[in-house]
Amino acid sequence: MRIALFVTCFNDTLYPGTGKAVVTLLERLGHEVVFPAEQTCCGQMHYNTGYDRECGPLVKDFVKTFQPFDAIVVPSASCAGMIRENHVRVARTVGDRGLAEEADRLGPRVHELTELLVDVLGVEDVGAYFPHRVTYHPTCHSLRALGVGDRPLRLLRAVRGIDLVELPDAAECCGFGGTFALKNPDVSAAMGADKVARIRQTGAEVVCAADNSCLAHIGGLLSRLRTGVRTLHLAEILAATE
Repeated sequence: MRIALFVTCFNDTLYPGTGKAVVTLLERLGHEVVFPAEQTCCGQMHYNTGYDRECGPLVKDFVKTFQPFDAIVVPSASCAGMIRENHVRVARTVGDRGLAEEADRLGPRVHELTELLVDVLGVEDVGAYFPHRVTYHPTCHSLRALGVGDRPLRLLRAVRGIDLVELPDAAECCGFGGTFALKNPDVSAAMGADKVARIRQTGAEVVCAADNSCLAHIGGLLSRLRTGVRTLHLAEILAATE
């Protein structure tokens, strides 16, 4: 299958290893991965702060860039959710009926990574090897917006050598919440502290998730406490073979 990668701004700028891991993983499974250089931003930050109309050009750019592809993979549950849930709404807000129709047709072809692997490609054992103690944090967008369910855990359980441990109160938010962390820093830090306490209870060497934004928040707290616990995007574990 020929799959287009929408890497997302956050990953492209701060976590390029995640995009590389997605390519490594999908190519190992026998698929061609294309990176359209014209891609920009999904518009989530603008939309979440009330700048709906400013999102219009970004939605138009996304549709134009990815319309030729039958499958688009997004290694970020929050960005995948923005595209599928809100691009049509943005197009309607700016009064572009044609764009709304195009965004509506494109939406079902946009997949968060675990959705693509399990639902579209029909694979759970991706041939990964990761001999470490790992716990999984289900981010709010993956859990509540996209409803990915146990897909990430099914993929992780199939990884050879892994010691996967359950995270207590896993469904609780880490406190990042995009601009929430900027507008409510004290509350965000308190929520993050609770999440970190639960992670430390597991004795995990690594905490993984489907969103690097949440992992950045969690990782900052873990680092300041000098816990030695690493954060890794799910894609990086699934791409590992040695």
